Amino acid sequence: MRDNLKRVIVDFKKLTPEILALLVEKYPDGYDEDHIISFRNAKNEIVEAVEVTTKDTKYLVKVSTKLAVTMENYDEDDYDEDSYDDPEAVQPPDVPEEEDDND
Repeated sequence: MRDNLKRVIVDFKKLTPEILALLVEKYPDGYDEDHIISFRNAKNEIVEAVEVTTKDTKYLVKVSTKLAVTMENYDEDDYDEDSYDDPEAVQPPDVPEEEDDND
């Protein structure tokens, strides 16, 4: 049976506290290689992501060093209810910049 969930690809810049909380709940000890899904995007680039699902949406969150560190340091008290769907509420951690040829 095929699910009828909306599928959304999320990179760190678009990560909201709500999605971050779902990730930490699903992967309390962090994610590892067994949790990572690889697929090709519309530009035929290989994307690696971890999956979290709500009742109506499947989120594929792109894996990165920033994501792993942010999940590790997550504290729900850092976010108030008003910012729960605001991607600007999740601040990038101090990690060396990842190489990204698209910038």
